[in-house]
Amino acid sequence: MPEGGVSNNRATLYIVATPIGNLDDISLRAIRVLREVDRIAAEDTRHSRRLLQHHGIDRPMLALHEHNERQAVKKVLQLLEQGQNLALISDAGTPLISDPGFPLVRACREAGIRVSPLPGPSALIAALSVSGLPVDSFCFHGFLPRSPGPRRDRLQALAAETSTQVFYESSHRILHALRDMVEVLDAGREVCVARELTKQYEDVMQGSLAEVLAMVEADGMRQRGEFVIVLAGAPARETNLPSAEAMRVLDVLLDELPLKQASALAARITGEKKNLLYRLALERR
Repeated sequence: MPEGGVSNNRATLYIVATPIGNLDDISLRAIRVLREVDRIAAEDTRHSRRLLQHHGIDRPMLALHEHNERQAVKKVLQLLEQGQNLALISDAGTPLISDPGFPLVRACREAGIRVSPLPGPSALIAALSVSGLPVDSFCFHGFLPRSPGPRRDRLQALAAETSTQVFYESSHRILHALRDMVEVLDAGREVCVARELTKQYEDVMQGSLAEVLAMVEADGMRQRGEFVIVLAGAPARETNLPSAEAMRVLDVLLDELPLKQASALAARITGEKKNLLYRLALERR
């Protein structure tokens, strides 16, 4: 293989990270590979063409997005099996990280086709690096559910997690997500909300959930763009288990009520912590 370039010996699918905002945030190797592959599969060809033109890259493109992924995977596999080299790019950042591409990579692996990563920009890692929160252990959840009920249930299920929790969010739902976090979690829990990273209006907001929610509510500009929410983990879990009586009450209520309602009512009756009972109820189910 030419150093840093495209293989001449074996068809390869290159997973190429592209800028999340600033068009100059791309590696020299990524530019070289994008210039040398036979085709580029892009989430949105019109969006990606601006990046390619900026760096003098002129290669044939094909669309691969969530609405045509099944058909596009067949096409890409066919081209690879014919000996062509292809690159997969998303609209921004590292492909497959809350972007299309997983079925394609999976299919290539199953077909014995080489898949090679070209690391680079990722909004997830960029936000973690400036969050000021612990990064020795973190969990990435992508986008929260769109509907209020499932979104709150998801947050409740994560309430006792002690590692840093990371979410992507859109401008349409950022206020709803932060309000639900304040309602479901401790309003004083530390959070970093990074908006429009590497772009002209980059904005990193830090403070308690209540404080950051107030910042976003007070400024319409801060409700626009693409967001990464980096949420501090919960304090270390208590090792003491609830009393036997609390567990008996929880079990009785679980027979009659939904999990969330049963654990909340059991906490009110017994005085035990709701999050602890909810976690134990999840385990029992």
